[in-house]
Amino acid sequence: MGAGIVGAAIARELAVAGVTVTVLDRSASAGGTSAAGEGNLLVSDKGPGAELALALRSLTLWRSILPEISDSFPSIEYEAKGGLVVATTPAGATALHAFAETQRAAGVSASSVNGLDYEPDLNPAHTAAIFYPQDAQVQPAIATEALLAAARRHGAVVRQGVEVLGPVRSGERLSGALTSDGEIHADHVVVAAGPWSGEAARRLGVDLPVRPRRGTILVTTRMRRRIHHKVYDADYVGAVGSNDAALQTSSVVESTAAGTVLIGSSRERRGFDERIEARVLSAVAAKALVLFPFLADVAVMRAYGGFRPFVPDHLPVIGPDPRRPGLWHATGHEGAGIVLSTATGELLTDLLLNRPPHVDAAAFAVDRPTLLPHLEPARG
Repeated sequence: MGAGIVGAAIARELAVAGVTVTVLDRSASAGGTSAAGEGNLLVSDKGPGAELALALRSLTLWRSILPEISDSFPSIEYEAKGGLVVATTPAGATALHAFAETQRAAGVSASSVNGLDYEPDLNPAHTAAIFYPQDAQVQPAIATEALLAAARRHGAVVRQGVEVLGPVRSGERLSGALTSDGEIHADHVVVAAGPWSGEAARRLGVDLPVRPRRGTILVTTRMRRRIHHKVYDADYVGAVGSNDAALQTSSVVESTAAGTVLIGSSRERRGFDERIEARVLSAVAAKALVLFPFLADVAVMRAYGGFRPFVPDHLPVIGPDPRRPGLWHATGHEGAGIVLSTATGELLTDLLLNRPPHVDAAAFAVDRPTLLPHLEPARG
């Protein structure tokens, strides 16, 4: 359930392993969260732990599948540009250096640099800069379609405009789904519906604490490339890890292959409210000017927003649901779904086929201790 990038990566991995796969989406593939992000493949924003391990594994997998998805599909605009994280206050510099040191111990490449050597138009008043060469970027909608195309080549079927309405059960076991196009029977059902996964899970008889977390991005008009890496301020890491529902903004700035500049980011929990608001845009723009003052003279041509799948303990949910045999989840990646998609597909396939996983599967289990207080028994 779900033809975004996580569902696409799972479909490809399962199909390559010889599993018969049908992907369902109530709208169009790559039509939700996967089309509303910046295409980040980041390790720079993740502290030591399970998510960082999953991200490092994912980067390896992204590089390994590039030849496969590049040979038969338009470019996914993969760019190993590296990330530059910048502090703008003395306190921020201290915190940034300390955070980078913990990441190095966990296998992340992170070098203290003069930011102006990497970004000549960066605000010269910045107080510290750390360069992360492993950070990269893809065009997320194209990458999703490329993964789906690869899944199809291995036998997967993708059905768009098919909505899951309820469960098909054999006793206590989930054995398929009742959809807007009739019943579909399966040995396993995987919910990979991003921020809509909470509702999708409810339709199948379980509660899952996945909620939408709104984000908004500004897009400038085309210009000569003056920003060469993904650049963000050190406040971004704190915003990602916060549980605060109120508006939070931090500066994330990068160029695209098309010549535009993407400016983010915001985080706010307000349900599925799709409004683009001036208060959010102005806050995002103001933060960007602290990093790159020259942007004050650059025109913005549009803004767009999307919803990240938020989970209270900030870890994805990947694996079987012990409350309903036959039901699996792959959701809750929040803003890291693009980078984590490939390793999520591998992990779920490893678990389903009883293969030894490459990462700690228990950290992402549905019934992990940090998520248990938010779970209810299965219904019906």
